[in-house]
Amino acid sequence: MKEESRNVSAVAHYYTLPDTPYDLWVRGELADFLHLPDDGTRVEVIGGEIVVSPGPTLAHDLVVSDISDRFAEVRATRPGFTWRCVQTTDLNLIRLGDGYVPDLLVIDADVAREAWQTGARYLLPPQVDLAVEVTSPSNAANDREPGRLGRRPTKWGGYASMGIPYYLLVDRDPRTPRTTLYARPDVHAGTYEVLTTWKFGETIHLPEPFGLDIPTDGWEPWDR
Repeated sequence: MKEESRNVSAVAHYYTLPDTPYDLWVRGELADFLHLPDDGTRVEVIGGEIVVSPGPTLAHDLVVSDISDRFAEVRATRPGFTWRCVQTTDLNLIRLGDGYVPDLLVIDADVAREAWQTGARYLLPPQVDLAVEVTSPSNAANDREPGRLGRRPTKWGGYASMGIPYYLLVDRDPRTPRTTLYARPDVHAGTYEVLTTWKFGETIHLPEPFGLDIPTDGWEPWDR
């Protein structure tokens, strides 16, 4: 499935804004101040910088749906399976002063129920057990482990710094298409350990407390 050529992300500076990017993001005002179109464009604060990305493509969203659907299937057939998936829900990383829009978050059903009942606008890291990102040409570097040169902050490090137990990265880059499960976050260093890596076509096995398999037969890298 062809990726759209408009996939270009941008980092914006905030010297013309009336407040910090994070404070505007928390109040839900950042996109309005940037005059972003209401077309699925995402605005996040990563490492204190504003990052604007175009809405994901269908191919990207189908991968996310495959993961979410698998959790729903298991929940429907396995008594006591309490995990729920939420897509593109804001995640407030208060201690870092960052705000992300993850592709998918896996949370306990009790957490989901409380957030629903209280009308929460965003989730907090202690409520999240698994974060999932699926890369796009526009923003893959923001999802991956930062490079050694410069070490610009990324969401990989942000999730680790906040102690989110598991991070699943589906990297659709045609040079190295693969899925990696990170675990054992070091909150002080802001790093994860690699638990397992799978090639596209192999079945992902998420260990306990999830204990489920995710087929990836239909997953493909983005077009070069």
